[in-house]
Amino acid sequence: MNESSITVSVVYSPSPRVVHEVALSLPDGSAVRQAILASGLLAGLSEAELAMLECGVWGRKVSLGHGLRDGDRVELYRSLKVDPKEARRLRFAGQGTRAAGLFRRRRPGAKPGY
Repeated sequence: MNESSITVSVVYSPSPRVVHEVALSLPDGSAVRQAILASGLLAGLSEAELAMLECGVWGRKVSLGHGLRDGDRVELYRSLKVDPKEARRLRFAGQGTRAAGLFRRRRPGAKPGY
């Protein structure tokens, strides 16, 4: 590796528990867009779809024009199918209040939920 190149990794998870990671050597001064295109993980993506893509570097959301440094980890995010708060409400409703942690053991005569 010469001094005018940087090493980055591009990570994408198309579904739960499936992770694709590609290590790349790019010219110094490359942006997130170049790393995504060079990785080939999203081959066939149109320019409009690429512009709508959410991505980040080490867990921080960045734009496609963000400059990369040596050792950066570019992450491609997929959209959530269910709001996390709503998913928790549904899980809680499914298990009922009697089996839920804090409400499992109640003192005799105590109000529900205390």
